[in-house]
Amino acid sequence: MKRLLFKTVSQNDLAKKSLSYKHTTIRFIKVKVIAGVGITTCVGYSFYHLLGNLKNEVKAASKPSPGEPDNTLPWYTISDVQNHKDSNSIWVVFKQGVYDITQFVQMHPGGDIIMKAAGSSIEPFWAMYGVHMQDEVFELLETYRIGNISMEDSKLAAKGAASDPYAFEPVRSFLLKATSLKPFNAEPPASLLVDNFLTPADIFYVRNHLPVPVIDEVSYRLEIQGSPHAQPVSFSLEDIKKLPPVTITAAVMCAGNRRSEMSQVKPVKGLSWGPAAVGNATWTGARLVDVLRLAGLNPDPDDRNVQHVHFEGLDIDLARTPYAASIPATKALDPRGDVILAYEMNGEPLTRDHGAPLRAVVPGVVGARNVKWLGKVILSPSESTSHWQQNDYKGFSPSTDWDTVDFSKSPAIQELPVISAICLPAPDTKVELENQTLDVQGYAWSGGGKAIVRVDVTIDQGRSWHVAKFTGQDSQAPLTRHWGWTLWKVTIPVDPNTKEVEIWSKAVDASYNTQPESFSNVWNLRGVLANAYHRVWVSLT
Repeated sequence: MKRLLFKTVSQNDLAKKSLSYKHTTIRFIKVKVIAGVGITTCVGYSFYHLLGNLKNEVKAASKPSPGEPDNTLPWYTISDVQNHKDSNSIWVVFKQGVYDITQFVQMHPGGDIIMKAAGSSIEPFWAMYGVHMQDEVFELLETYRIGNISMEDSKLAAKGAASDPYAFEPVRSFLLKATSLKPFNAEPPASLLVDNFLTPADIFYVRNHLPVPVIDEVSYRLEIQGSPHAQPVSFSLEDIKKLPPVTITAAVMCAGNRRSEMSQVKPVKGLSWGPAAVGNATWTGARLVDVLRLAGLNPDPDDRNVQHVHFEGLDIDLARTPYAASIPATKALDPRGDVILAYEMNGEPLTRDHGAPLRAVVPGVVGARNVKWLGKVILSPSESTSHWQQNDYKGFSPSTDWDTVDFSKSPAIQELPVISAICLPAPDTKVELENQTLDVQGYAWSGGGKAIVRVDVTIDQGRSWHVAKFTGQDSQAPLTRHWGWTLWKVTIPVDPNTKEVEIWSKAVDASYNTQPESFSNVWNLRGVLANAYHRVWVSLT
């Protein structure tokens, strides 16, 4: 039985009595709200992640349509709502509903962000995170309902909601399969990944946390701070381009790549990525250390006063908080770390979805630290305090769940573990054999610059393994600076009586790290680091 911080309400009790839309409702909500701790920085995102724990209870309640008038509850004016916008009493509006979320905010690590909605409408926040505009989220909000507001006052409260923060998104390829639209996140069909060693920009996976910023390259400035409180020095894009250009080949992979497979063991929180939230490209730009020297700094990976380097993007939320992350100074300031500030991808200027006009490329490190639309670089004695550094992109024990998780106890993901994936044949397809053999293709990669030295493939549950041939690898890269991925292919003989097979792949890197056999023992509540054997079922004809 899970240990809860507050007394819960049994399903039997709920069956006997529906939830009341008064302040007493909050006491029930407190039981489950702990499940969302650490996962978000805005109201909408918080409610979205609480759904898995609450939607059954919410459905059991008798309630009005979300945001519609409920004549059994008091009526308030916009002035009444605006009088409740400090930490002692926090009211928000959705359509014609008034909601008291005080205790929710007190228990939530993103409370300072949530306070931006205090005394006004929650709708602009949900416009920022469009994935939350769904019935279950609205029903969950109703459990905080305390009253109504007139239509006229509702329009006043929601005056900011008419402005769509996603109105100026770039055009995307029809080949990308979206896992969310606002913010936009998408991956290509895995089969396309093995067509090219360098992934074309238009089918390179897209991971956005916020709206894509509109940036004028002429007026663009990058700020550099030698310490968190130092006066920044700024440079134009042309200033950066005057520095000696460096080109590296590096894969970028989302921490949640292959999350959809891990969720088959037990549900996880996060976008349902397949195996294609990864891409490989050449990146051209200036070395980070050269930019720091241009700013008059002396980048030294052994400087004890500089332990971390922060990257802040120009993508911002409603509270004007930017996406931000940090990496250890030992990686950032060592020339062998090959950290660059890139302005080109595959020999062409960066596209908007991939960080134009300038982005950080931190080879061998999880995509979350490769900050796009780079606006500021800060040398610091401490790690970034960003939500995405402190309360996201971390791994946990399979026994850790949302009622026991403590994000402060787990380090932020930096280097990713060794991984492989089968791109062809596609799962659950019929494959016509030629000469009674099965062709299998895929990719492999390991974080930290460790080269892939072998990929093993089996179609008989591991009784026999076939070593794949490499069809794409950066042969010029040093063994410990293999930032790019490896493409592979293997041809396997098949018994004529075999009508279906499950294909397994596992990769081995230069340190002889290999993949775990299954997700059962590496499952974690965020669905990150999903690097178990890749398994694909196919029928044979």
